[in-house]
Parts: sequence; structure tokens; C-alpha cells
Amino acid sequence: MSKRKNESQGGLVYSTNPDFTWQPENETIETLANVSQKLRVHVETKHRGGKVATIITGFVGQESDLIQLGKLLKNKCGTGGSVKDGEIIIQGNCKEKIVEVLKKEGYSNTK
Repeated sequence: MSKRKNESQGGLVYSTNPDFTWQPENETIETLANVSQKLRVHVETKHRGGKVATIITGFVGQESDLIQLGKLLKNKCGTGGSVKDGEIIIQGNCKEKIVEVLKKEGYSNTK
């Protein structure tokens, strides 16, 4: 069981409205087609102890599809990385290689 009792209520603690009824939100985000995705690839060194990382942002869809794309990119680049907060983080400067792989996978609107 969760340590936080109101976690299933989306962070709602208390309402003073007597007519209020809580209804859970069903957030099922559909993953856009590869052609419709507007992915942005940039290289960053901030907050990483001077290490270079390539960041992919702009993915719209389910978390599982984002994780799958991150796994593909890490595999193609031969490096490590992670998926956090809707971003794919790849270790090292792999921008050109990532853009090539994304375009081959059908993500044509990639910069």
C-alpha cells in the first residue's frame, strides 16, 4: 500500500465545497504518428558535472513508447542514457547520429 493516502486522488487533500464530488481523471495520451512528432535534439552540459549529454524533447505520447524510443537510440549510439520527465537523455555528443536514426525511423520533422 502507498505511503501517501491521497495519491489515488491526484493530490487533492480537502475541498470546502459541499457540492464537490471527486472524479478520477483518465489520462490516456495517444501516441502521435512518427511523421507528426516534432522532436528537437540538442547537446547540453549544464547540471551534468561538465559531461556532455544529448537531449531529445518534444515527444507526444505514452511513456512506454518514449522508453522504447530511448532504448532504440541508446542501442544505435552504443552509449548509456535515460528517459526522465518526458525527455530522452543520451550520454555523449551523438546529435548527428540520433538525427539520422530518427529520420530513418520516420520522424521526419526532427531538428
